[in-house]
Amino acid sequence: MKHIILIGDGMGDTPVPALGNKTPLEAACKPTVDRLCALAEPLLVRTVPPGYPPGSDVANLSLLGYEPDKCYTGRAPLEAASMGIAIPADGAAFRCNLVTVEYGPDDQLTMIDYSAGHISTAEAAELIAAIQDACGTARLQLHAGVSYRHLLMHHGAVPQGLRTVPPHDWMDKDVTEFYQQQLAAEHLAKLLRCARAVLAEHPVNQQRIAAGKKPANGIWLWGEGGRPQMETLQTRWCLTGSLISAVDLLKGIGVCAGLEVVQVPGATGYLDTNYQGKADAALKALETQDFVVVHIEAPDEAGHQGSPKDKVQAIEDFDSKIVAPIAAEMNRRGGPYRLVVAMDHYTPIARRTHEDWPVPIFIYDSRGTGKQSGLSYTEANIKGVAELLDSGAVFFARLVQQERRHG
Repeated sequence: MKHIILIGDGMGDTPVPALGNKTPLEAACKPTVDRLCALAEPLLVRTVPPGYPPGSDVANLSLLGYEPDKCYTGRAPLEAASMGIAIPADGAAFRCNLVTVEYGPDDQLTMIDYSAGHISTAEAAELIAAIQDACGTARLQLHAGVSYRHLLMHHGAVPQGLRTVPPHDWMDKDVTEFYQQQLAAEHLAKLLRCARAVLAEHPVNQQRIAAGKKPANGIWLWGEGGRPQMETLQTRWCLTGSLISAVDLLKGIGVCAGLEVVQVPGATGYLDTNYQGKADAALKALETQDFVVVHIEAPDEAGHQGSPKDKVQAIEDFDSKIVAPIAAEMNRRGGPYRLVVAMDHYTPIARRTHEDWPVPIFIYDSRGTGKQSGLSYTEANIKGVAELLDSGAVFFARLVQQERRHG
């Protein structure tokens, strides 16, 4: 039996006036997803436990059967695992976004764009290298990642009382309170001010401004934590397999879960990602493995950008370029498989941030066994008929049809 989880990050939404008061899932043309959903068992899954922020880190850990209260230490440590970077035993990893901000008097700051206009990986690598050369110290080292997503390794204890927030939750909002908390720590203040000066003069930003693009004129630290402690899926569930994603967070979860992390050239985490490469990689892995996860980031990014058009396109691409070719080839091969279409959390366009609501998913079984919804895949349809599962661990046990081996 093959097990396949296909994740459209942040697909869930609320009715959008620009879409005729439909959600993007309702407005999108997604024939394969809808056909499979009609033949599948619908479920609502609580991927974000009470008291946890509704981040992709917590939610995707849940979708892989983990219980965040037993393994979660922060977002950045998972990304560090993906990049093969050791976290100091006495320190922490921070996510370091390249961002577009508006600087005001007296260290006032407004978050304009958490992604610096979805800066390219090549441009970002130049900027992070320049900041590290000019501003890095024995205590603070920067490491380049993908697009706007990077890491800061912090040696020694993190300043007490420091509160960090995800920049994608604060688009077009005043973030002065959080910025000044970081400036209160002398070593972080030196880094932030040094980075600002480097970015202001760098040719990459001058070229972006000349081209009408947003400059990466600041860095933003958040998601900090120490080394995570996770059992592998082989230990927990006797499963081995692969994970395919463009973003280091998901790759890090895969590394910690003991999955093979497949690197796909041209995977960007946005609308221009290499969908065919991801689908091909998943199908190749399924020739020899029994478990594959494919993660698509684009719907979430479109939600954060507040773009109904882009979110509908992202969902339609997910259907036609990921779900359809994978399902068609698995049917051609003829062996039994169970396929999940899921989101990790909602990212409503009206809010431009995540919500912790239970997410609608379905489990399709190629053998035709189990419940069949008879419905297309939308938030309202699944809510109307689905059983609510209180945790990702309960969902994962349902998927693999076995009891949890470890708590």
